[in-house]
Amino acid sequence: MSDSSRKVLLGLILFSMMAFQPAQALNPATFSMQSLTPESALKGAQAALRKCRDQGFQVAVAVVDRAGVVQVVLRDRFAGPHTPDTATGKAWTANSFKLNTSILADDTQAGKTASGIRQLPHVVAIGGGVKIEGGGMLYGAIGVSGAPGGAADEACALAGIKAIAEEIEF
Repeated sequence: MSDSSRKVLLGLILFSMMAFQPAQALNPATFSMQSLTPESALKGAQAALRKCRDQGFQVAVAVVDRAGVVQVVLRDRFAGPHTPDTATGKAWTANSFKLNTSILADDTQAGKTASGIRQLPHVVAIGGGVKIEGGGMLYGAIGVSGAPGGAADEACALAGIKAIAEEIEF
């Protein structure tokens, strides 16, 4: 085998080895991530809205992605005008703190060490915001507003997550 043939063969071997390496091995300064599709976000929001409707509640539902950016907002016809913003705030808060807002609501009560969190912009520390997780990853969060109390909002949010759980669990 000639010297130039060996160089070509070596180049092909090195290229094929790199082609099958994860992206991080090729460029350690970047990373890959998975995101919730708009279709899955919509499916989860619709299921949450349906659950609340079945219980006679008029609500708004919001889904944010892992960066806290809104993917879907649905408002039922008689839900209060404040509910879309509140649902979005709950979803953003659950995603940002990686904690369901019902837990955050308890942990940030007046007089508790973390009570100042409630004063941060966009934070809505009321039950109804739930993390969307699957396969060990955080995909975002879903927030519901308009049911009578945070526990009822959270039950609807959980129904939304249940509707897409199989899709995101791999």
